[in-house]
Amino acid sequence: MDTNSGLTRGGRASSPFNSAAPLSRGLAPDLLDRLLTPALLVDLRAAARNVDRVIAWAGADADRWRPHLKTTKTPQIWALLLARGLRAFKVATTAELRVLLELLDGLPAGDFGDVLVAYPQSSASARRTSQLAALHPRHTVSVLVEEPAAVGLVRPNVGLFVDANPGMDRTGAPYDDVDRILATARAAGPRLRGLHAYEGHLHADFPERGVRIDACFARLRGILRQLHGAGVVVAEVVTSGTPAFRHVLETRPLEGAAGEPLHRVSPGTVVLHDLRSELENPELGLEPAAVVLSRIVSRPRSGRVTCDAGSKALAAEAGSPVAVALGIRGLEAATPNEEHLPLDGPEGALPALGGLLDLVPMHVCPTVNLHDRVLLLDDDGVRDVPVAARGHELFVDD
Repeated sequence: MDTNSGLTRGGRASSPFNSAAPLSRGLAPDLLDRLLTPALLVDLRAAARNVDRVIAWAGADADRWRPHLKTTKTPQIWALLLARGLRAFKVATTAELRVLLELLDGLPAGDFGDVLVAYPQSSASARRTSQLAALHPRHTVSVLVEEPAAVGLVRPNVGLFVDANPGMDRTGAPYDDVDRILATARAAGPRLRGLHAYEGHLHADFPERGVRIDACFARLRGILRQLHGAGVVVAEVVTSGTPAFRHVLETRPLEGAAGEPLHRVSPGTVVLHDLRSELENPELGLEPAAVVLSRIVSRPRSGRVTCDAGSKALAAEAGSPVAVALGIRGLEAATPNEEHLPLDGPEGALPALGGLLDLVPMHVCPTVNLHDRVLLLDDDGVRDVPVAARGHELFVDD
């Protein structure tokens, strides 16, 4: 899907969030006076409302959602999920796994977490995952495997989900190769936890997207039928990120599937929301809970200002515009440089030098990863904390 659909000239005039109030309104003047920009700000109240909305779509059953934490990377934000009863999560990196397991250790006695590292394993990452699972034995840790040989990389204290490829062609055994899926499941033996199938490539507009999602799940039901017929027990199926999850929650496409597995969706962007998700899924009604605060630092020519949030503060891989400003009409983000983002607009509507912008990223997940610290805003005020799970670990010490 073209991420610019719904925009005029890449962001001018008809951008989503034009009328939304800036999140920075909740910051005290003395704090703003001391604040160095660019800076990441998350409104925990807006994030909590987004979480509640997703749980409502799940029929108030939080167990139907295994949120991917690659978006948020911060235990103080993950606490919103724990407070609402979520205990099953997806992560992508060993850094995310480590920080999450440390947080889960704070649960009351008898309560535990269930973490799927939704990423193919190398020898080193498999050893590190096993090491972390051993350090936190109270919780369940699993990884993805897509062929029988991969099972041997994963140590016995870690569970296994077979990764199936529904057509996204990023990872997983192709849906057409049921023999490979079955062989991998059999190789997993009693460590098999379930099946993972991420249909994140289905971005068409509705109703066409719904038709494609339904067709994708019809094929998945067929795979489950064949696995069940071969005596393989699939306890859980994990699918669906932001583009598909609401349709899947509403239509329950695996209800009554062979073996009756627990079916969980796994969107993560929904907690913070971003411009791309708004353009592709305006019906979700989610709020932008994360912005990059940036100041106007230059007026290089008529009709243009430049702010201090370039591609080292805003992810740029998801296309143009990299961001839109909350509550300001008529600004169009041009191509960013490393530390600069030019913005064009009518001369009389341009912010003044030193003016503060609340920039909603096109893609919030990698944007969060660019920041060492985040300002968290709630009813008790504002605090800054580390983005504890950003980046990647470097070595595993056996």
